Amino acid sequence: MLPHNHLIIAIDFDGTIVEDAYPKIGPPMIFAFETMKKLQENGHRLILWTYRNGRKLNEAVEFCRKNGIEFYAVNKNYPEEEFDGKISRKIHADLFIDDRNVGGFVGWTEIYKLIFNYEPEIKRKKGLFSFFK
Repeated sequence: MLPHNHLIIAIDFDGTIVEDAYPKIGPPMIFAFETMKKLQENGHRLILWTYRNGRKLNEAVEFCRKNGIEFYAVNKNYPEEEFDGKISRKIHADLFIDDRNVGGFVGWTEIYKLIFNYEPEIKRKKGLFSFFK
């Protein structure tokens, strides 16, 4: 079981939040936005940590915003951080969620189970599955 205190969680975009279709934005991964919303509701800070930059990064941030996710920081440790070459580009986070993990991406249902130590209730909603009540 992972600690359930307030975590800093760095999350990749392509292949993790959405299906990998870079440079386009693929469809959302199943339960990605529901799980990220639940993480934020529980006080966890989410950092978007992605290869994207410039216009492609802005498109990803806006896509997430339209799906109800505002990140604590984007490709930074904290919102005010200015990269000047004197600090490490490694993000300080308690957890990293990425499709490039050893063993591959485990899926958002498994991530939810690992962090919250229980399986989310999945209910049917107009032919689709949905987390939570």
